[in-house]
Parts: sequence; C-alpha cells; structure tokens
Amino acid sequence: MSAGLLGTEAALQDTFDVALVDLDGVAYKGPHAIPSAPPALEAARAAGMGVMFVTNNANREPETVAEHLSELDIPCSAAEVMTAAQAGAELLSEHVPAGAKVLVVGGAGLYTAVKAKGYTIVDSAEEAPAAVIQGFSPDLGWRQLAEATYAINAGARFFATNLDLTIPNERGIAPGNGSLVGVVRTATGVTPLAAGKPEPAMLRMAAAKAGASRPLMIGDRLDTDLKGARAAGIPGLLVLTGVNTARDAILAVPGERPSFIGADLSTLAEAHPEPTLVDRWWHAGDARARVTEGRLHVDGGDALDRVRAACAAAWAAADAGEKIDVETLPHFG
Repeated sequence: MSAGLLGTEAALQDTFDVALVDLDGVAYKGPHAIPSAPPALEAARAAGMGVMFVTNNANREPETVAEHLSELDIPCSAAEVMTAAQAGAELLSEHVPAGAKVLVVGGAGLYTAVKAKGYTIVDSAEEAPAAVIQGFSPDLGWRQLAEATYAINAGARFFATNLDLTIPNERGIAPGNGSLVGVVRTATGVTPLAAGKPEPAMLRMAAAKAGASRPLMIGDRLDTDLKGARAAGIPGLLVLTGVNTARDAILAVPGERPSFIGADLSTLAEAHPEPTLVDRWWHAGDARARVTEGRLHVDGGDALDRVRAACAAAWAAADAGEKIDVETLPHFG
C-alpha cells in the first residue's frame, strides 16, 4: 500500500465493502452524535457498504455500545461492534491458559470479555493472579491501580486493551487508558502487551468478522486509528472531527499517514482523486501545493483539497529528506 494519499474514481462507499468505524471523535463525541454521522452512515449502508464499529474503549460491552449508537440514530447490532476488551481477551488467550486467575482492571465490557474466555476473575493481588489486564473505565481509582501494581511486581503478566493516552469527549480531551496504564508501568517498570489500535490484530479481527474483502478503516487519530490501518495493510480515512487536525496530517510520519482525508463521515459519498505532481506542484482538485526551501506553499481550491495537496507536497518533501519549517505552515481552519 502506498505511503501517500490514494485516489478513487467512485465514492468511497462504492469502492470499499466494509467501513471499520472508530467511535469517539468519528461517530460521536461524548453522549452526542457528530451531526453528519447518522445520515452519512445510513447513506453508506444504502449504497451497500457494511459497517463494523471498532473502538479502543474497553469499558462498555458490545450490546451497550450498540444500544448507545441506536439511540443516536445510528442503527447497530452487537454483532457489528468490536471492542478493545474483546481484542484484549483474545490476546490474553494467546499467552495465558484458560482457567487461570486474572486480575481485571477496567469496566464491565472487559470483565465480560475475559470471563467469556474461561478465566477466573479475581480482584486482589493476594489471590496470586497469573495475569493482569487493564482497560479504560472512568471509575478506576488508586486502589485498583495499586492491586495491579502489587500483582505485577509479584510476577503476574501485564496486558492492556489499548494505549490511547487521551480520549475526546463533549468537554474536550481527557486522559485515556494509556495514561492510566502509564501509572502502573511507572510503578512496576513493566510494559504491557497491548491489543487495541494501533496493533493490527484488532482491525483484522473486525474485518474478518464482517466478511470484508475490501475494508476501509475510518478514524480521527493518527497514532492509533491510522497507524493501526497501516500496520494491518488496510486503507485508512482520517476524518477531522476528533483529535487530530489537518496540520497534524500534514506533519504525519509515514507509518501514521492516512490514505484518504475527509472533513467528516459524509466524505464516504465522495470520490477522492489522487493528488498528482505537475511542474513541481502537487495538485488535488483545484488546489495545489509545493515545498520550497522548507516552506510549504498552498493555494487554490477548497479547504479540504488544499489539505490534500499540502499533505502530498509535505510528505514527498519529508520522504526526500527535506525538513519542513513548521513555524511557517499555513493555517488550515
């Protein structure tokens, strides 16, 4: 798969058979749907595109996630949800035999997923668990983190559902599971094996569950969603409704670059022409961009095509060893 932006002659929803859709920052923020998400996903389904929701949030069970989405006018069944808790339990099963004691540090979704794999769940290090698995829960406190630390220092293996440092919600950016895992890692000196994005296994599991032959990953974070897509060999669409901005995309390192960029999920109904190089200018639609002496120049077209042209120019320059002067980057509102 090319490290640059790709192009399609038809709309994305006609080019790919299943959308692997992240939740926070893509379908909703906190308790509210992103306004464009319900009609865009309805249109994609009507066009024949399957949908699988893939989330690094391990707190809630698939049934709860599906119910929440349905309440937001995004109809969904539990079978169309893949959580980091499910992926984490699968990772655990690859390293720890069924029936072993496991200390679960997280929410209901993680408890259910680990129990379904045949483990004996304990809540204290004094019960000598063979492993600790940690996932996000807004109710986690010092006592749970301390029990995890005691168990790991006593020899338990350490697993994490995901390592997102932050999560977006209706009030802004909040600490994610990776930040809480960092507390235990600092206290133990042990780095956990992680299951969620950007590890590729979760996306491959979701694509297989959906029966996808041409999946498209859709996310708002370069370091998890898009890095995971690259690792899994799946084209990725960055939507600018969550954590990462157009500026972030322009400065993205090769392993985190999206294959497509859109303002929001409505971009699924659009074709995405591949940027082209003509007379040292990268063109996307009516926009063009180039890098000269480390400075990015962009003009023409609409805002999104300027972002696409800017990404093509900046990535080509960076890959050629040219340093981009970030202080002179144009503003992309």
